[in-house]
Amino acid sequence: MSITNDTQPQVIADGSLEGAFPSDFLWGAATASYQIEGAAQEDGRGPSIWDAFSRTPGKVYRGDTGDVADDHYHRVQEDVALMAELGLDVYRFSIAWPRIFPQGTGAINVKGLDFYDRLVDTLLSHGITPLATLYHWDLPLVLQEQGGWLVRDTAHAFADYAEVVAQRLGDRVGWWTTHNEPWCTAYLGYGTGYHAPGLQDMQMAVIAGHNVLVSHGLAMPRIRAHIRPGAQVGITLNFTPAYAADDRPETLACVEQVDAFSNRWFADAIFRGSYPQGVFDYLRVAPPPIEDGDFELISAPIDFLGVNYYSRSLVRAGESTNGTAGTTPSIEFISPVPGATYTETGWEVYPDGLRLLLKRIHDDYAPRAILIT
Repeated sequence: MSITNDTQPQVIADGSLEGAFPSDFLWGAATASYQIEGAAQEDGRGPSIWDAFSRTPGKVYRGDTGDVADDHYHRVQEDVALMAELGLDVYRFSIAWPRIFPQGTGAINVKGLDFYDRLVDTLLSHGITPLATLYHWDLPLVLQEQGGWLVRDTAHAFADYAEVVAQRLGDRVGWWTTHNEPWCTAYLGYGTGYHAPGLQDMQMAVIAGHNVLVSHGLAMPRIRAHIRPGAQVGITLNFTPAYAADDRPETLACVEQVDAFSNRWFADAIFRGSYPQGVFDYLRVAPPPIEDGDFELISAPIDFLGVNYYSRSLVRAGESTNGTAGTTPSIEFISPVPGATYTETGWEVYPDGLRLLLKRIHDDYAPRAILIT
């Protein structure tokens, strides 16, 4: 998973990659707690927003839930044995907040911490490096009922939760991610409603996004206070590079707008301590409430950036529309792209985008390290 800037992997004549990557390059896999654990009502786990969302008619294909999923909670030993058989060097898993704090705050569920204790010890016994993600979208339902990521109290509750987990696992886990894809937490959860909690209000989305970033900043020092020397703490962002379908100036301007929304909204806050100019105009909302010191918290140095890449956007300027800012071209996303191959989820397969994205991130933000997570 780790990327070094001076490595240019070459395929050997027989088609293998033997010797092409440095000895400390990590090959791994990643999961999310609600997607795999099951045991949704066992050993004191409280409900999450995904438990409620998946039970809402029409939200999830066939009405499936994570009640059983891959039954990983009961199959840790055999699952990790499969990872070892695959030859994984590292395993990125997420921790279920409602398994640790069933009410979001307050009493700690020790059985929940015991489960992750067993997982970490089993990974280490097989020579697999654990990488813990503290939030992969499964907010305790009680906190959502109190406002969720729309209230700053949730950011403070997250920092409390992060510290408790770090206290328990910090002697053995050397890699920590605060959040997985906060863009999805905010935009898909509060803006479009495609993800839990299923709200559809863009103003809510930018408020939620800011509070998630504040929670990251609050949690960083509290994690570091309890982890072993040399352990690494970062955050994982998802990027969807925007490409111009033609070279018209109005198309290039549209690409800049899409890029600010899809990529720089969270990356600029993390690395530059500000939001990209015009991003909230693009979303047609007001900026979120920003308190003194927020960006100092949010942009405190991280040890690594986790990068998730799935596909690209191909953009062109459409017909002009009249708005408060005057006449502006509409933004068109070209799909399907002529001659392109698509996944079953409808994403264009565009592998060269990863190479170009990594170079851009290195040039624009210069993170200390990059993990393709």
